[in-house]
Amino acid sequence: MSWRDRPRCDETPAWALLQAHAQHHFSAAAGGDAFDLRRVFADDARRFDDFSAPAPHIFADLSKNLLDRDARALLVQLARECRLPEHCAAMLAGAPVNGTEGRAALHPLLRLPDSGDGKRDASQIARSTSADRQEMLIFSERIRNGDAFKDVVHIGIGGSDLGPRLAVQALAPHTLECTGARGPRLHFVANMDGHELDGVLARGLDAARTLFVIASKSFGTAETLLNARSATAWLRAQGVRDVAPHLVAVTARPDVARAFGVGRCLQFADGVGGRYSLWSAIGLPLAIALGADGFRALLAGAHAMDRHFADAPLESNLPVQLGLLDVWYRNFLNASSRCVAPYHHGLRRLPAYLQQLEMESNGKSVDARGRPLAVASAPVIWGEPGTNAQHAFFQMLHQGSDLVPVEFIVVSQPAHALAGHHQALIANALAQSRALMLGQVHVQPHLRFAGNRPSTTLLLDELSPASLGALLALYEHRTFVAGSLWGLNSFDQWGVELGKRLATGIEAAWQHPTADASLDPSSAGLLARLRRH
Repeated sequence: MSWRDRPRCDETPAWALLQAHAQHHFSAAAGGDAFDLRRVFADDARRFDDFSAPAPHIFADLSKNLLDRDARALLVQLARECRLPEHCAAMLAGAPVNGTEGRAALHPLLRLPDSGDGKRDASQIARSTSADRQEMLIFSERIRNGDAFKDVVHIGIGGSDLGPRLAVQALAPHTLECTGARGPRLHFVANMDGHELDGVLARGLDAARTLFVIASKSFGTAETLLNARSATAWLRAQGVRDVAPHLVAVTARPDVARAFGVGRCLQFADGVGGRYSLWSAIGLPLAIALGADGFRALLAGAHAMDRHFADAPLESNLPVQLGLLDVWYRNFLNASSRCVAPYHHGLRRLPAYLQQLEMESNGKSVDARGRPLAVASAPVIWGEPGTNAQHAFFQMLHQGSDLVPVEFIVVSQPAHALAGHHQALIANALAQSRALMLGQVHVQPHLRFAGNRPSTTLLLDELSPASLGALLALYEHRTFVAGSLWGLNSFDQWGVELGKRLATGIEAAWQHPTADASLDPSSAGLLARLRRH
C-alpha cells in the first residue's frame, strides 16, 4: 500500500479505541476516575521524564497535558494505521503530496545542506533551489555591504510577509541594526490599507537610496501589487527617473515581474507554498539583516529538525507527538482553540505566523479525496507574548468555561544584560503553567480556580538563527502530521480565493454605481453609505 492509499483517522480501529478511552477517563461522566494532573503527578514520580521530548535546539515538556500513557500509545497506533511514516517520507522526498495542484511540497528541499564538494546529493529540483538560494545570498551580501541603498522596503503579504517579518524581529540581536554593522534599514509593508505604506515612507526615506523588494509567488497578489504600484509612483514623484534599479521581485513568475518593470528577479520554485517560503528567496530581508552565514544557520537548524522528523521513532518524535496531541485535544477533548504564549519579545509575531501556518493549512472541511470531513479539523490559534498576555486574556484561561491548551515558549538565555528582567520573565512563565495545573481552593467562589488545565512548554537554550529555524520547522511538521491524520491536503488554500474574487466586483461597483444591482442588498446598502462619505 502506498502513502496515497492511507486511511483517514476516523476510519481506523485506533479511533474507536481513543473515543472509548477519552469517554471513560477524561470526561466529566468518568466522575472520580477522571484524569487529574495533580493526582497523576502525585502518583507518578517519572511523569516529567517520561512525558518530555528533546529535539534539535528544543526541549519540550508535555507532562502538564491531559494525556496518559494509554492515550499516547493509542495515538501512536493511530499514526501507524494512518500510514503517517510513509506520508512523511513521501513529503520529505519531494513526492507530489499537494494533490489538488499536482505539486510537491518543496520547503524541506530548500534546507538540504551542501555536500563536501559543493554539490547537492539530491534531485534536479533540489539543485535548482540551491542555485536560486545562492543567487539570493550573493545579492543580499551586495545590498548588505554596499552603499547604494540606505533603506530596503519589503512588500508582501501572508507568507511573503509573516515569515521574514517574524524572523527579522526574532533575530534582532544578530542583525545589522543591533550589532552596529554598516547596512540598510529594513521596513515591511503588507496591508492594502495605505496607512502602512504611508507610515513607512514617512520615516525619512531618500528615494534615490531606497530599494523596494516586491515578494509574490504569482506576482498577481492584489495587495502586493497595489503597494508596489504606489511605491513606484512615489519613486517617480521624488524625482527618480529610472525606477527599475530600485525594484527587485522575489517570485516564481519572473516573466510577469519583468513586465511590471522590476530591475531584478530572484526566483523560487512554484512548489514552495507561501507559508513555507521563508527558506527561499522570500527570506531576502532576513539574509540582508543576518548575512549569508546567519541565513545558512537558520536553514541548518531547520534541516536538523527535518532529520529528527524523518528519523526519530514516533514515540520520541517531537513534531509527531505534538501533532498527535493536537488531534487528541481537537477530536477527543473538544478543545476548539490553542493559545500560544511566547515568553520572548522577539517572538511577538509568532502567534500570527502560526495562525496562517496551521489555519490556512488545516482549516478545511473536505479531505484530500474530496469527501466531507467527518471530524473537526484545525483549532483556532491565538495568543500574545508573555507577560503582556497575562494582563489581557489569562483570566479566561484560568477561570473561563472553555478548555484551552496553552503553549508556553521559553528561552533560557536572554540577549540583553538588564539584571533581574529575565529571571522575572521565566518565573512568570513557569508560574502560569503551574497555576493552570494546580488551581486554587477557596471559600469564596470568585477566588476558586478549577486547575487541571493543560499546557506545553517548549524550551530553547537561546533564540539564535539555528534555534529559530528548528522551531519553525517543528511547527511546519506538526501541522503536516495533524493534517495527514485528518486526511487533508495541508498544502493548498483555495479558501482564500473567493473573497478576493468578490472584492474585484465590489471595487467595480464602487466606480460604476449602475453595477450595484448585482450585489446583495446588504453589500449594496453599505457601499451606498460609504459613497456618501
